[in-house]
Amino acid sequence: MIRTVSLIALACAIAAPVSAQAQTAPAATGKPTVAQADAFVAEAEKAMAAASLDANRVAWVNATYITDDTDALAAKSGAEMTDLGVKYALGAARYASLPGLSFDTKRKLDLLRGGLTLPAPTRAGASEELSTLTTKMSSSYGKGMGTLDGKPINGSDIEAAMGSTRDPAKLTEMWTSWNDKVGAPMRGDYAKMTSISNEGARELGYKDVGALWRSGYDMTPEQFAALTDKIWKQVEPLYMALHTYTRWKLNEKYGDAVQAKTGPIRSDLLGNMWAQEWGNIYDIVAPKGAGDLGFDTGDLLKAKGYDPLKMVKQGEGFYSSLGFAPLPETFWKRSQITKPADRDVICHASAWDIDAKDDIRIKMCTKVNADDFVTIHHELGHNYYQRAYKAQPFLYANGANDGFHEAIGDTVALSITPDYLVKIGLLDQAKVPSADKDIGLLLRQAMDKVAFLPFGLLIDKWLSGGVGSVAAPVSGHQAAGRARRDQVRCGREISHPGGGAVYALLPGAGVAVPVLQGSVRPVRLEGAAASLLVLRQQGGGDEAERDAEHGAVEALA
Repeated sequence: MIRTVSLIALACAIAAPVSAQAQTAPAATGKPTVAQADAFVAEAEKAMAAASLDANRVAWVNATYITDDTDALAAKSGAEMTDLGVKYALGAARYASLPGLSFDTKRKLDLLRGGLTLPAPTRAGASEELSTLTTKMSSSYGKGMGTLDGKPINGSDIEAAMGSTRDPAKLTEMWTSWNDKVGAPMRGDYAKMTSISNEGARELGYKDVGALWRSGYDMTPEQFAALTDKIWKQVEPLYMALHTYTRWKLNEKYGDAVQAKTGPIRSDLLGNMWAQEWGNIYDIVAPKGAGDLGFDTGDLLKAKGYDPLKMVKQGEGFYSSLGFAPLPETFWKRSQITKPADRDVICHASAWDIDAKDDIRIKMCTKVNADDFVTIHHELGHNYYQRAYKAQPFLYANGANDGFHEAIGDTVALSITPDYLVKIGLLDQAKVPSADKDIGLLLRQAMDKVAFLPFGLLIDKWLSGGVGSVAAPVSGHQAAGRARRDQVRCGREISHPGGGAVYALLPGAGVAVPVLQGSVRPVRLEGAAASLLVLRQQGGGDEAERDAEHGAVEALA
C-alpha cells in the first residue's frame, strides 16, 4: 500500500527533544476572547509554515540518503518541529471550547490540537528519547536486509521476488529472514515509543494516541471506530469467499504439507511480503477458461521497452488527459524514481509535498512490473491532490482529511483497465478480454482490493488501539492472544509460514510500524501500510478453521 507525505504531517510527526518549559503553551491571563483565539491561530499558522520547508527537506534527504549524519539531522529537525507542534497543540486547547469562534478559527484550532502523530510529553528527557527512537526505527527499516538462497537481499528486492517466486522454501526464507532481521530487533524500541507517545497524547486530553488519530474525521473516535466496523461487516462475506477460494487453490498447487485445506493461509504464499494484496498469485488461482485474461501488464511494459522513467511519464499522461497541468520540472529533477546503487534509502513508495506549492515529488525504487505501474498512478494521485491545495492556508494544505488521499489514489488505480492499456498502446485491441472473461478480471481486482480490506482494518485496530496496545512489554502469550483475537475479528486468517497457533508481535517488520502510520489514517512520514502483525509459530493453542468450498469464486462476480 502507498502513502503520501504532507507538510503539516512532517511538521508534527517526529517527536522533539525540548524541555518541559518550552513545550508549555504561552502563558495567558484572564478569560480568553475570540480576538485572542484568532490571533493565536494566525501566529501558529505563520510559524509552522515558516519552519516547515527546511524540515521537509531534511526529512527527504534522510529518507533518500540514510547515514548516521542524516539520522542526526532528521532527529534534530524533527525535534524543533514537534516543539512547535506541541506548543501550539497545548495552546489550542485553551480556545477550543470558546463560544463565538468563526468556522475557520475553530477548524484550525482542532487541526492544531489533533495534528500531531506522535505527541511528546512535557516531562524532561521524554521527547529526546522519542525522537531518537523514531529516527532509529525508520532508518533501520530502510537499511534492513533479508536473505534468499543464503545471500543478502534488500526489502525492495524481497518485495519483487515474493511476487514471482513459487518455491515455498525460498518464500519462507525471505519472509522469515526479513522478519527476524528487521522486525524482531525493533520490538523493544517500538514499545518504548508507544509508551512515551501515549503519555504525550494524554497530556493533550486524549485517552491515547489512537483516540487522537480517530478524532480527525469530523466525528468522535468512538463513532469512527463503529463506522469502520459496520462497513467491514458489509464486505466480510465477500472477503471470506475470496479467502476460502484462494486457500483451496493454494492447497491444490502445494499440497497439505505446505497449505492445509482448513485454517489460515500461509502469509508467504500470497505473493506479497506483508500478505496485504494477493494479485501476484493470480496465475495460481485463475479459474479455467474465464480466468485466462490473455495478457500480463508487466510483460506488456517490457515488450514495449518501458523503463521506470517512461512508466512515470505515462502516469503523468493519464492526469494530463484529465486536464491537469503537467508536473513541474523540479519533479523530474528531485524525485527518486529508482533505487540508488550507492546508498541506503527507504524504498517503499511515497508522495511528497515539500513546499505546499509546486515542489512535489515521489520516492520509489521502481521496477518494470504491473505492481509498480499501478503504484505510480496511485502516487501521482497524491501529488496532484497536494498541488490542488496549494492556494489554501497552511493548515488546510493537507486536504479535507487524510482519508481522501488514499481514496483518490486507489480510485485512479482502478482506471488501469484493458481499455486504458489499449489507449496508451500497450495492449492490442484484438487481445482485450471478451465478456466471458469478466469473472477473471473481477477476481484479479479482488485479489488486491478485497484482500486488502481486513489487512488495513486489522492494522488500524492494532495501531490505533493505543498505538498497538504495547505501552508496556507483554508476554509472548499475551501478545499471541491479542494478535489472534484481532486476526479473527477482522477475518484475516493469515498465518506464519511454519503454521502453529500461538503468535507474537514483531512490529518493525513493515514500514508502517517504524514510522507509525495506519491504513485508514494514511501517512505521516513515509511509505505504505505494511504488516504490523507478523505471525510467528510458537506452538500450542486452537485454530479457527473453515471448510474449503470449491467454486467460492463465483461469489466474486
